[in-house]
Amino acid sequence: MTASDAAATNVAITAAAPIVSVKPVVLEAPGRGEGLQVRISAPTTGSELPIIVFSHGFGSSLNGYGPLADFWATHGFVVIQPTHLDSRTVGLPLDDPRTPRLWRFRVQDMKRILDQLDLLEVAVPGLSGRLDRSRIAAAGHSFGGQTAGNLLGLRVLDPVSKNAEDLSDSRIKAGVLLATAGRGGADLTPFAAEKLPWLKGPDFAHMTTPTLVVAGDKDELPLSVRGPEWLADPYHLSPGRKSLLTLFGAEHSLGGIAGYEVRETTDENPERVALIQRVTWTYLRHALGIEDAGWTAAQKALSESVAPMGRIESK
Repeated sequence: MTASDAAATNVAITAAAPIVSVKPVVLEAPGRGEGLQVRISAPTTGSELPIIVFSHGFGSSLNGYGPLADFWATHGFVVIQPTHLDSRTVGLPLDDPRTPRLWRFRVQDMKRILDQLDLLEVAVPGLSGRLDRSRIAAAGHSFGGQTAGNLLGLRVLDPVSKNAEDLSDSRIKAGVLLATAGRGGADLTPFAAEKLPWLKGPDFAHMTTPTLVVAGDKDELPLSVRGPEWLADPYHLSPGRKSLLTLFGAEHSLGGIAGYEVRETTDENPERVALIQRVTWTYLRHALGIEDAGWTAAQKALSESVAPMGRIESK
């Protein structure tokens, strides 16, 4: 992030607060095969705290995405992170009968968290009575972006039932989709069509919830024949209030959002991560009706910068 970008986006950034993080809180999950492990991170001060439910990328866990989860929590959000069944920490065999429906178990994980907010709230010392349940956002990276998108109205053609069910959740008021898969069909590589059947038929036409889509213009995934522009589909193909942050030079890890260790990213760039932290934070505060000044400042900073790290467009 350039000096001018930082100055503008820092206008409305609140001072960082100490946080408390509790893990694992295990939720009973009948039919899942094992309990759902969850991590909750929250500021130690403040009331009426908005909530972000965050879905990790394929193979990660509740321990990932510290650069985002920690920033959001130190700046006033309660961040809830499940470990999905595809996590390397679970070690699900490829021939496990649950594998074809991993995408659906992920959505169920997110909904289970929303259903069990009372239990999660009391699991964190000092958090009781401080949640704002009217302001809940869903966010996710990569596979987690599709998972969050389902709660926002994205429909997935289930490879088992062959139906594209509405799994949206009215409790979710805004979303952030980071490096999230686009259109299926002929846009997929043979590898993606064979190994990741839940990518074959996404339908963005019903994804009406306000959402920020974040994509890198160097994100060359082996999943689509279209290249990096494929990751912008969730913005272009969905109706309603949407914004798109395109990051210049960013690959799939978007500079290192998946973790603090260098080995977790292919394009380490702390300045880019800092920009994502601030833009996602200001966007969610805007979309959840908390305040608009930060989001306005973030857009202005990128549009007026002499050497911007990205661009924001909205519809």
